[in-house]
Amino acid sequence: MKVCLITTYELGHQPFGIASPARWLEDAGAEVACIDLAVDCLDEEAVRQAGLIAIYLPMHTATRLAAAALPKIRALNAGAHLAFYGLYATVNTAYLRELGGQTILSGEVEPSLVHLYQQLAQGVGTQGGDGVVLAKQRFRVPKRSGLPDLSRYATLNMGDGRKKTVGYTEATRGCKHLCRHCPVVPVYQGRFFVVERDVVLADVRQQVDAGAQHVTFGDPDFFNGPGHAMRLVEAFHAEFPSVTYDATIKVEHLLAHRDKLRRLAETGCLFVTTAVEEVDDAVLAKLDKGHTRADFVEVVEAARAAGLTLSPTFIPFHPWTTPAGFLDLLTLLAELDLIENVAPVQLSIRLLIPQGSRILELDEMADYLGGFDAEKLSYAWTPADPRADHLQAKVRRAVQQGEREGAGRRAMFQRVWELAQAACGRTAPALPPARADSRPVPAMSEPWYCCAEPTEKQLARV
Repeated sequence: MKVCLITTYELGHQPFGIASPARWLEDAGAEVACIDLAVDCLDEEAVRQAGLIAIYLPMHTATRLAAAALPKIRALNAGAHLAFYGLYATVNTAYLRELGGQTILSGEVEPSLVHLYQQLAQGVGTQGGDGVVLAKQRFRVPKRSGLPDLSRYATLNMGDGRKKTVGYTEATRGCKHLCRHCPVVPVYQGRFFVVERDVVLADVRQQVDAGAQHVTFGDPDFFNGPGHAMRLVEAFHAEFPSVTYDATIKVEHLLAHRDKLRRLAETGCLFVTTAVEEVDDAVLAKLDKGHTRADFVEVVEAARAAGLTLSPTFIPFHPWTTPAGFLDLLTLLAELDLIENVAPVQLSIRLLIPQGSRILELDEMADYLGGFDAEKLSYAWTPADPRADHLQAKVRRAVQQGEREGAGRRAMFQRVWELAQAACGRTAPALPPARADSRPVPAMSEPWYCCAEPTEKQLARV
């Protein structure tokens, strides 16, 4: 029986999330076709021939795009068994059932997808198998040969005119932390799973052979298992000394393991994405982030001293946002010389509250919360300060316009800075200049965001 695995968006990377199950299914005897709608149009023949269509939903944006693509998929093949899997699958079970989903899986899904395939191939019907799967498994080297070439995905802009072809892999899945806003938490509930080092290195090896000059480790937190991470990067650097990499690490982990930061840089780590989210300590406590404003400032200096670039991410618009608070965030970023380090889209993100979010545990959310919008995959909410929504809309439009014009990060920050100052009834003062010792900031050509509304360009493709 033929299987069609479909993904719509994974931050501009060649997706581990369909390459891994593709290997498992092929090992079980399936003929697997992989379709990545982030870079390709729908392969209609592959969809028509499939007995099982499994759609990967790793994040909000991908799920919205999948829902937009589904009518065409079902029109091509209404008889195939339709499965959804990934972080955003089980938290949206009711909605996905309405869309025709028959099997819905999250967590460590590869063995369950194989079991589903075997049941369908044998014609015995499907028995159970839905839900969150958190059984430990022995990972296999992902099958990437059926995916588009790496050159068609996001590139790394080195900040000095050079570009690098980027590969992507994962060294762990899940997360041991319980941040209230994080979509990993409702599925993994504080657990994480290690991808064996030999599997990770084999996956890197095949991507380097395919032209990768840089690798993104896409773990929710690379330092959930710091020993595993450091042994991996030592082996990575020994085998691929000219290949660089990046990873995502929590602020509190960067502080707890500051003694490892210089070694990250020495083994080829160009930058670390860190989910700061806010710089207001009261809001950070509500989000249960595990760090403070002072911790963030300390991490910036520690990373700088280690020769490591930080790429902070934020959720600046949430129920507690005020124009003054937003301006405070921008002021701190300018003072810390981080204007070039922050993708402008990060300044426009509005909190999404999916089903199962720990944000819903806060009693005070009753003051802000509206109903659940299944199509938008989020609860509606209204900020305490209504000016915040007006400011967010203006910031979003300014960022979108800047992206269309190809404006640089500092130019877009300037526009947002002026909007924030005006919202506070002030005339915008000049921004401080970049530090004299500032170095070029490497950045992905695809901005890091998983919880924004799909763009018109993305919707047009699907």
